[in-house]
Amino acid sequence: MRDVTKDNITDVFMGYFGENTDPRVKEILKSLVTHLHNFARETNLTHEEWRKGIEFLEWAGNISDEERHEFVLLSDVLGLSSLVDMLHSKPEGTSSSVLGPFHITGAPPLPIGGDLRKDFKEQVLLAEGTIRDPEGNPIEGAELDIWQTAPNGMYSSQDPDQDTYSFHGIQTTGKDGRYAFTSVKPVCYTVPSDGPVGDILNASGRHPWRPSHLHYIVKAPGFRPLVTEIFPDDDPYLDQDTVFGVREDLVMTYVEEPAGSFPEDGFELSGKVEGPYLKASFDLVLVRE
Repeated sequence: MRDVTKDNITDVFMGYFGENTDPRVKEILKSLVTHLHNFARETNLTHEEWRKGIEFLEWAGNISDEERHEFVLLSDVLGLSSLVDMLHSKPEGTSSSVLGPFHITGAPPLPIGGDLRKDFKEQVLLAEGTIRDPEGNPIEGAELDIWQTAPNGMYSSQDPDQDTYSFHGIQTTGKDGRYAFTSVKPVCYTVPSDGPVGDILNASGRHPWRPSHLHYIVKAPGFRPLVTEIFPDDDPYLDQDTVFGVREDLVMTYVEEPAGSFPEDGFELSGKVEGPYLKASFDLVLVRE
């Protein structure tokens, strides 16, 4: 009988794998357990601290539902989500960024030039750009899933006063690869801090703020899907994103266009925008599979 000790328990664990274990599963579990065991040794983890950790994970599971994904949020604020993004981003394409915990599937189709602003009265934002390959060729048939916060800083899944798909839509590009829609300027907001993730932030003296942004998921046949966000260069939290989502190539500039200059056609709001409006131009580059 082999005596298991605090010094050899990691090695003993490694000997428990079966012969038919998937090599990648074995690689990941070996590394995970090695780091976990070393963490416990290095911090001299106590029983009470271990129990608190288990309670934290249980709380994260209990507070999660179809509209709130606390484990995703935990991954975000610990920087793990962004690290995985950066490990697998390709330099020839647009950088990926965090999905976040509030994406919902099944958003309705949004025609090119369609409007997300609806009955909100804030200044109009016109967002447009081209989805292209690394050589600069437009990609036809690319699907762009768009979502953002409302002016109150809440996503529709957080806010019972918004429709389910408020500020959500999916556009499909034509031969020119162009996307275009109108909305309102997203606002900076706090990630949910009323649960276990909030306790982590409070315990470490961190704020819960994210800079304002537009979310995009882009898919096209023959190309790697892209999950990303774009951020305005004047946001006060641009360098303090609590989920580490900002990348240099994802920063754009809002340009205020004068009254009377809104496009006369091609947009749902054409002929309806009398005052100044904001414009955000941003191209998205997809990498081939």
